[in-house]
Amino acid sequence: MIFFEGKNILITGASTGIGKALVEKIRATECNLFIVSRNIDLLYKLKENSKNFPAKIFPFKCDVSQKDEVNETFKAITEITNNIDVAILNAGVGDSMTVENYDSALAEKIFGVNVLGAIYWIERLLPKMIENKSGVIAGVSSLADNRGYSQSGFYCASKAALTLYLEGLRGELADYEIDVVTIKPGFVKTPMTDKNKFKMPFIISAEKAADYIIHGLAKKKKIIQFPLPTVLGSKFLGLLPEKIFHFLQKTGR
Repeated sequence: MIFFEGKNILITGASTGIGKALVEKIRATECNLFIVSRNIDLLYKLKENSKNFPAKIFPFKCDVSQKDEVNETFKAITEITNNIDVAILNAGVGDSMTVENYDSALAEKIFGVNVLGAIYWIERLLPKMIENKSGVIAGVSSLADNRGYSQSGFYCASKAALTLYLEGLRGELADYEIDVVTIKPGFVKTPMTDKNKFKMPFIISAEKAADYIIHGLAKKKKIIQFPLPTVLGSKFLGLLPEKIFHFLQKTGR
């Protein structure tokens, strides 16, 4: 955990799933953890359960899809520290939808959290990181960013948007020595995936996902993707001609 030693670390979506698992692993390091979620009660419980660990934990209630809440939370954080060294923008939502119950409100929710939520935080983080010419911005995308999967179009599109946004940002911030990392998990057992009614091959625990992420950040990887079987599977599906992919989509329903 040397990578996190003495650093100010921001983790969004920290109350459950991958975010919580990251906190539970990083808390063994002497650092400041600024944890953000809509569920403040779970954050306080996480802080209470971490009181015997070296990390100092600061919980904040924030819906990342609301720009005003992000700005207010960031302002509160700056009253504690004026510098975030590592930002893990993990907050994310997803849901399936059929064409029979099509609802654009779901798109607004998913894009609001998965795309705009990251953008709002990056807007606040960039000025100080650029001034310092240092920092790490890690956004949690998904291996589902490679194609539009049936009944998950909003989710796939939001993750594709985040992946491409981070890719462009990576090039822009290289001159400022700011690392931009794209994290692309496969299926991870979380409250979000617990709702899925389809088979999820090679699903891993949130704790294992956190291990992959921590290892990748320590190795200064630009793209952290896991697990390997799902990575290979997604690459294969991404290379399939449209007609074949369309056929598989139809037969898989």
